[in-house]
Amino acid sequence: MLKFALCDDNENILDKLEKMLESIFTKNNFDASVVFTSSTTKTMLNFVSDNKVDVIMLDINLKSDKTGLQLAEAIRKVNKDAYIVFTTGHLEYAMLAYKFKTFDYLAKPITYDRLEETVIRLFEDVNGQPKRYIKIDNKNTIIDASEIQYIKRDGMKLIFHTPSRNYDTYSSFAKIEDTLPNNYRRCHKSYIANLSQIKDVEPVSGIITFRDESTCEIGPKYKSDLMEVLKDYGDFE
Repeated sequence: MLKFALCDDNENILDKLEKMLESIFTKNNFDASVVFTSSTTKTMLNFVSDNKVDVIMLDINLKSDKTGLQLAEAIRKVNKDAYIVFTTGHLEYAMLAYKFKTFDYLAKPITYDRLEETVIRLFEDVNGQPKRYIKIDNKNTIIDASEIQYIKRDGMKLIFHTPSRNYDTYSSFAKIEDTLPNNYRRCHKSYIANLSQIKDVEPVSGIITFRDESTCEIGPKYKSDLMEVLKDYGDFE
């Protein structure tokens, strides 16, 4: 799921923007949600510093201790990867906004069609970056690849395990293996492990422990190759 956070000093605009976004998510079957809204730069920066956020929409002309541009500069120090979309009625700020790796710039008043166009392009961009996000089904369900601990085959389903929840879809390893980042490796006939999330490996018992304390098995067929590859990811002997 893509998590959106919004900041505008006008509560009415903030509320309208949130409602439009939720409508766009539902209409296009996008796996996304507005997780936070704020009318002050301080609360927005605090939230972004302490929580995972994928898309940040900022008004430039904020009536606060920081402008939207200054807030973006502060956000980039704690989150270098989030998509930033600026909103403002002041067109002269447009060029300045792009120095903060800005995805788009929306002139106020924001129309539904213009906002939908931006969100659709954003999802197209996400889907074009398999090393960062994984699209697991045809319903635009997107998972941050770095959060997945392992993928388990369970009958006709695949279960993508993350610390916060499991995602399941009808698919097979054959269909997804070529789309996965390089740090994903088959470790068992029923498991693919995210090597970057491995905390410990017990070769004798054949158990992998991940950073969230979940576990999966190592199959004898995959053990030798897995242990060789793991040398690049930590002290696993």
